[in-house]
Amino acid sequence: MAEDLILELRGITKIFPGVKALDNVKFQLRRGEIHALMGENGAGKSTFIKVITGVHQAEEGQMFLNGREVHFKGTQEAQQAGIAAVYQIPTSYMELTVTENIFIGHEIIKNGIIQWREMNRKAEELLARLHANFKVTEEVGALTIAQQQMVEIAKALSTDAKIIILDEPTAALTANESEELYRIVDELHEQGVSVIFISHRMEDMYRLAQRVTVFRDSRYIDTFDVDAITDKDLIKAMVGREITDMYPKPKVQIGQEIFRIENFSRLGYFKNVSLNVRAGEIVGLTGLVGAGRTETFQCVCGIEKPDSGRVYMNGREVTVKKPGDAMEAGIILLPEDRRRQGLIMSWSLCDNVTLPIIDKLSDSKKFINNKKEYELSKKYLEDVDTKAVSIFDKASTLSGGNQQKVVVAKALAQDHMKVVIMDEPTKGVDVGAKSEIYAIMGELAEQGFGIILISSEMPEILGMSDRIYVMCQGRVTGCLDRDEVTQEKILELAMEQSQSGREVS
Repeated sequence: MAEDLILELRGITKIFPGVKALDNVKFQLRRGEIHALMGENGAGKSTFIKVITGVHQAEEGQMFLNGREVHFKGTQEAQQAGIAAVYQIPTSYMELTVTENIFIGHEIIKNGIIQWREMNRKAEELLARLHANFKVTEEVGALTIAQQQMVEIAKALSTDAKIIILDEPTAALTANESEELYRIVDELHEQGVSVIFISHRMEDMYRLAQRVTVFRDSRYIDTFDVDAITDKDLIKAMVGREITDMYPKPKVQIGQEIFRIENFSRLGYFKNVSLNVRAGEIVGLTGLVGAGRTETFQCVCGIEKPDSGRVYMNGREVTVKKPGDAMEAGIILLPEDRRRQGLIMSWSLCDNVTLPIIDKLSDSKKFINNKKEYELSKKYLEDVDTKAVSIFDKASTLSGGNQQKVVVAKALAQDHMKVVIMDEPTKGVDVGAKSEIYAIMGELAEQGFGIILISSEMPEILGMSDRIYVMCQGRVTGCLDRDEVTQEKILELAMEQSQSGREVS
């Protein structure tokens, strides 16, 4: 009913030069509701947030708050009206303390003097409300991403926000950190705060939301009750087509072993890790937070130095002291943090793809053959179906899914690659792009590559892997074949050492 609505938008249209970012969209938020907003990258979700919070003003449409029409000319007006946003990448000032960040712009001042004692006390009360385990005097830059998000939520609560918008809050969080965020959002809900929760992850929606609204191609598609929508219908609403096979795992004739590691150890991180991969095989590697998966393969690829361990390619031991040695041996790592470790965001797609092989594109005088560089990068970007206006677009302009495709194209350009290690390859990408990345993974397996899929997402581990290694507290606790694996067996192995109390030493 209308009297239950705290926020309503009708016929919102926002136009940028040459682009209609929002096209006659609508949205309703009830009092005390957790309402999920979902859609692929480019659907208009971010622009929609900015219209609500006063960053942008719509060319057409109306916005109502508590039944009264409002027109925000800036973010301060939205904040004063009780609306706050917490973005995927925290907007905190890293060199300032927690208290300074919480009260920035609305400091408590008496007689021209900032009341630090009172502000620290109120900040402590806000953190206690969130069950935070850090001090208000700490610099925000020293906190984890999850803790920085807590500071942003505390900042919103300090302005007495009645509506909090969370933009992809779990994208950079571990499973445990996500659970902690769920707890916080549940408590906000119980306290009567209305929450708009934007996410690509259906598990976020099912865990928290009562309703979900879907945008596609800048338009409103529909609003559903969460307990009445199926995965199939939700995906179809988001991508505009039916994805019949979310995990397109091809049937591949598995070949001989091409890659093996033996007894990899690094004090405090992992111990005696051994595994192997065969040609055409997709090997999953999973485990709980702190299991040591990423750290193991950073050492395998020469990013960090192990205490011990051997690497074999096609049965012959290879020496890897730096990343270049791994690439020369035919091993490529697609890192979890693609924006900081996989790409140079200010460079073009072309330059990113050809960076590792730039010497092969140079003549005897060290001049780059621009035509050859253009043709090669274009070929590999097209092979993975990268969606961009031009190969000269900057990597920063692409969606998360297309950025991941550029990282894959960059790996394929090194045509001697035999083993591709994908660390959380679908993290932060929308459902349509996930399906495309899985298809690329399957195509690589068909071409005889050995694939190692490091993932915390159980559905993709179960859906794409031929074999699954499970790690717990730095040790491999088991290896399961595709035909015998279940989620319960994986969880049992992932918790095995946690229950017995053993640790890496």
